[in-house]
Amino acid sequence: MRLRSLSNNRGVALIIVILMISIIIAVTLELNRSSRSSIHESANLADQIRLKYIAKSGFNLGVAVLLDDKNPGFDALNEDWAVPEMMATQAADLFDKESLQVTIADESGKIPINKLVTGNAYNVSVKDILVRLLKQPEIGLEAQKAEAVVDSIKDWIDADDETTGDGAESGYYKSLDKSYPSKNKLLDCIDEILMIKGVTGELYNGSKDAPGIKMFLTVYGDGKININTAPKPVLRALFDIPADTADQLDAYRKEEGRDLAGPDWVRNIPGMRDVMINSAFITTKSNDFEISAVSRLNKMKGQASGVIRRKIGDRNVMELLSWKVE
Repeated sequence: MRLRSLSNNRGVALIIVILMISIIIAVTLELNRSSRSSIHESANLADQIRLKYIAKSGFNLGVAVLLDDKNPGFDALNEDWAVPEMMATQAADLFDKESLQVTIADESGKIPINKLVTGNAYNVSVKDILVRLLKQPEIGLEAQKAEAVVDSIKDWIDADDETTGDGAESGYYKSLDKSYPSKNKLLDCIDEILMIKGVTGELYNGSKDAPGIKMFLTVYGDGKININTAPKPVLRALFDIPADTADQLDAYRKEEGRDLAGPDWVRNIPGMRDVMINSAFITTKSNDFEISAVSRLNKMKGQASGVIRRKIGDRNVMELLSWKVE
């Protein structure tokens, strides 16, 4: 009996030892996994911080390129700041390993949406341009729908609470599940129009088959549109011309050596000789630019973007109007 008891005790001890070893192995593996996870998290955090600073450097590169633009006569798409290949070369000279993309867009080449309203009334010139833009085949709104969207934008901006045509004022917005009042003030940023009746995410951002209207609208500038830098849909809406004429305008203004200092250059294009040029609404110079810098490393990225304004009369002074880092 004593030998059998000793044998049983040894069996129990063996089981306890095996259990303890299993627990130690499990704890060790968990500590190892946790340590590896912490190391990866620290590395990712360090990479994210580095990417943000690279993106900030890219933004500053964009500012430097604009400051180096010594052409006082006009701003156009054949200048270094507007040529993607030139900007890519500049970015590659700064950072070899990390991918950095810097783009500069001229805000003065877009439709100044805050100029849609004068007092509480339409600025008819801007209204007509907006309606023509929305009716273009690429964007695809029917005439009645385009008019309704523009009416809604006016109602959002104007100071009164009277509905314009098929637009919308606070009564409509307060009836929504997530209610809010009509702003009745100027837009602070272009994203704000997503709150306006009729402006869908697809209309705003675009799709693989259609451009988004955010590419063609701005809340910046003095109300004049730079025809040297305006996207082709804006040129079509501005002059009420067909797509092939806009293509000819675009090709002409991108050629090296063109004198684009005054808007009369458009008359060199067939079909544009008798077009009306409103010097109070059209320009060939720009002061407001959006700079976007995106840095990438593996699957991570950093982004810095903002809008800067050249001081009128002194192209060597820049004012920061907006700023965002992601």
